Amino acid sequence: MPTLDWIGKKAVVNHHREVPFRLLKCDAAMSVGDPGSGNLLVQGDNLLALKALLPYYAGRVKCIYIDPPYNTGNENWVYNDAVNSPEMRNWLGKVVGAEAEDLSRHDKWLCMMYPRLSLLREFLSPDGAIFVSIADHEVHNLRHLMDEVFGPRNFVASIIWQKIFSTKNSARHLSESHDYIILYARDANRWQPNLIPRAAKQDARYRNPDNDPRGPWTSGDCSARNFYGAGTYAITCPSGRVIQGPPKGTYWRFSKETFDELNRDGRIWWGKNGNNVPRLKRFLSEVKQGLVPDTIWLHGDVGNTQEAKKELVSICDFEDSPSVFITPKPTRLVTRILEIATDKDSLVLDSFAGSGTTGQAVLAMNKADGGSRRFIVVEMEEGIAQGVTAQRLTRVIEGHKGEPGLGGGFRYCRLGQTIFDEAGNIRAGVSFADLAAHVFFAETGEPLPKRSSGKSALLGVHNDKAVYLLFNGVLGDRSPDGGNILTNAVLAMLPPHDGPRIIFGEGCRLGAARLKREQIVFRHIPYGIKVF
Repeated sequence: MPTLDWIGKKAVVNHHREVPFRLLKCDAAMSVGDPGSGNLLVQGDNLLALKALLPYYAGRVKCIYIDPPYNTGNENWVYNDAVNSPEMRNWLGKVVGAEAEDLSRHDKWLCMMYPRLSLLREFLSPDGAIFVSIADHEVHNLRHLMDEVFGPRNFVASIIWQKIFSTKNSARHLSESHDYIILYARDANRWQPNLIPRAAKQDARYRNPDNDPRGPWTSGDCSARNFYGAGTYAITCPSGRVIQGPPKGTYWRFSKETFDELNRDGRIWWGKNGNNVPRLKRFLSEVKQGLVPDTIWLHGDVGNTQEAKKELVSICDFEDSPSVFITPKPTRLVTRILEIATDKDSLVLDSFAGSGTTGQAVLAMNKADGGSRRFIVVEMEEGIAQGVTAQRLTRVIEGHKGEPGLGGGFRYCRLGQTIFDEAGNIRAGVSFADLAAHVFFAETGEPLPKRSSGKSALLGVHNDKAVYLLFNGVLGDRSPDGGNILTNAVLAMLPPHDGPRIIFGEGCRLGAARLKREQIVFRHIPYGIKVF
């Protein structure tokens, strides 16, 4: 498979594995509505935020939509990822240049995207999919990146979105009217798109001029260009006119026997005078209750950039025109993605949240169909996260300017410290729940299972191996040494498991023979925990 190379690639291919896990700290004052809604707005660098979220949501996200920087040369996006290669350090914190031919600009964009896409892949469920908005400047590079990260066989489609509906006469060459949305599945063999709900204008094509008791219908051609050996017979119309065969260069779609059977069943339309070339009747009652998604999305169906800005300005307050978020996406565009790629209870992730369109689209869909979808959105810039993203979500949840609220809520979170300090020790203040999520994910590659009970030393079972954590007095006052050291007494208190056990603790007083007999692998805290 052809691969793409660029300056700094070697430094970022495995960088997502080296990013340390951080804690998430929720801000109750900035959170809104129902705290149990499961929705999150995380403020912080999205690479760090994704790594912090991974132990909780790996493999659980049905739909990812991101709208990363397009890298047009006119954007002021800052790359601040801590990668330890000399060439990368020279780029840190610098604004990307605006020169159209500055190749280092593309190198830098690729270095920014690669580790983030690598992490995003780990969030997708086996039947999940990712949609990425992009323009001509980087679409070719993005395809190469996503082929490497997701695999070329998991490419689904390049969708064309008509973002502008009027020609720009000031364009230097051609007036650009579209962007792309690149779609990859986690596993293209398992991913199945939903049908698009039928619109009234589509149903309006169905009529019933002959009062057929089966209801409204539309007609389709009985001929096709594909060769069909049994499709060259003559047909006699009800009027008596003989049609010697299908139009030149075509073949009847059916054999003579099938055609006659369709005609007897009243499924052939000959025109009001019974003399026309036959057409096949397709009844509205028998068609799919939705449409297969196509790859061209017109602005009349999914919105445009002008609509997106008007929508945002109607919800959020901005000091002046230059302060308006310049690249919002219309809610109808993201809604179309959700229609295709989510179920009513799906988890949706957007790590380039921007103005918060994804969050609003999720809330609106839940309101419309009674769903319980949840969103996780990440915004790096604090000013945007608070002044735009959170403001927008708050107002659509609670209602604004006479518009009823959509309901729901979200928790506002910031990135906290890493779980481990520079020496590899667990930082003071790390809770049992935080360490449990990290330990289970590091050991199994899976997020911590949901448990009906609260704090328990048994974190979960993966591939018949039970994972336990003795930390922060999990067994309570009734155990010696706070229950953090594995002893005979502590072992007797642990929830049973008939099979291999992995036990994390601050110490072990059981001998090697006893551990082997009990099928226990003991891992010492903190040294036995994978830091990254």
